[in-house]
Amino acid sequence: MSPRQGVALVTGCAQGIGRSIALRLADDGFDVAVNDISANQTKLEALVDEIRAKGRASSQHVADVSQEEQVKSLFKQAAEHHGGLDVVSLDSAEFIPRLEWDRVMNINARGTFLCYKYAGIQMIKQGRGGRIIGASSPTGTLPGPYCASKFAVRGLTQAAALEFGAHGITVNAYAPGCIDTPLPSLSVTAASVDGDPSGMIKKNIAMSPLKKIGVPEDVSNLVSFLASKESQFITGYCSLAGTHPHLQISVNGGTYFD
Repeated sequence: MSPRQGVALVTGCAQGIGRSIALRLADDGFDVAVNDISANQTKLEALVDEIRAKGRASSQHVADVSQEEQVKSLFKQAAEHHGGLDVVSLDSAEFIPRLEWDRVMNINARGTFLCYKYAGIQMIKQGRGGRIIGASSPTGTLPGPYCASKFAVRGLTQAAALEFGAHGITVNAYAPGCIDTPLPSLSVTAASVDGDPSGMIKKNIAMSPLKKIGVPEDVSNLVSFLASKESQFITGYCSLAGTHPHLQISVNGGTYFD
């Protein structure tokens, strides 16, 4: 078992990419506080049991990240329960077609802003630095409410990196491409191209030079690095470590290049 590395909070992690991130951080030596909405509480409870089975402390916190008071309570309760927070990883919100503007922006843009805000407040108060890891998307430069909300994450990540850097806090974002997760908009497994009636998976496979889509572990591997000491010189940036805050790190199998 890895030596204890600190405490991580992962939002939206009852399933999919978030779940993979929570389990990977536990394997890396972090105690993990997990969050999701009430509809996913049963899955969240199972995740807590799985993390504890790895020998790590864990706690569940039901909250809607688009609601400020709930986010404030989430960070307060998680920090009090575990004695502080060292890493905060946000969920990669699911793409659901035809969502209205307010809902998309509240979940993706407002939710990210609130989590960055309260993660920063907690880490600055602790005085030991930290890692904040957001979730953007390669579609963040395309038109539409979902894409606009993910473009907002880019800007928020850049601004937070500049604001929190003096406190030893890095802020980065990952941008997953087509990942094999149980999304409502991809209600069938991505293991077979022919099993996807929408054709979305087939399209993404064709676009990728690797001729395949990703799995949640492809994203959690990156988050593991961003949460580590080895990433200490990367903040607000895409692929080059260092001096100029930029956009995001993309995990998309080469489908998009920043």
